Amino acid sequence: MTTNEQHHATSEYTTEHTPRMQWAEHAPDVYKAMARLEAASRKGLDPVVAELVKIRASQINHCAFCIDMHTKDALAAGESVERIVQLSAWEESQHFYTPKEIAAIELAEAITVLTDGFVPDEVYEKAAKHFDQAELAQLIAAIITINAWNRFSVTARLVPGHYTPGDHR
Repeated sequence: MTTNEQHHATSEYTTEHTPRMQWAEHAPDVYKAMARLEAASRKGLDPVVAELVKIRASQINHCAFCIDMHTKDALAAGESVERIVQLSAWEESQHFYTPKEIAAIELAEAITVLTDGFVPDEVYEKAAKHFDQAELAQLIAAIITINAWNRFSVTARLVPGHYTPGDHR
């Protein structure tokens, strides 16, 4: 059953797109290396912070597949719907997040949107005040890893809606 059939029994919704390819099947060594990088980037990082930055980077990159995956994982881990919904407008709803989470979200945006030129010193320094060097290194790795996953998923046009929390752990 597709997401549209499962959640919307009417025909007023559009049909699901077809993925361009199942890239993991055609590049299994790359997929396995990415999965190892994903696992390594999570070590020592607060799981809530990790999911928040993955969701935010995926929103910026318009990666519906990763937004679906990481919002479901966050909800399954106990994250509130309210905080997930507000994440796309976090600057106007900072009261939903801790200063440490805001620093991580700001860093995720700066790393994700490198077309602005660089990661600003003030953003990096703010994150460095909330994370020790090892945590900060892991946070940077997690942000860079989700950006790579986003690019694979968006390019292959992977279909959101079918992920079950924990499927890719």
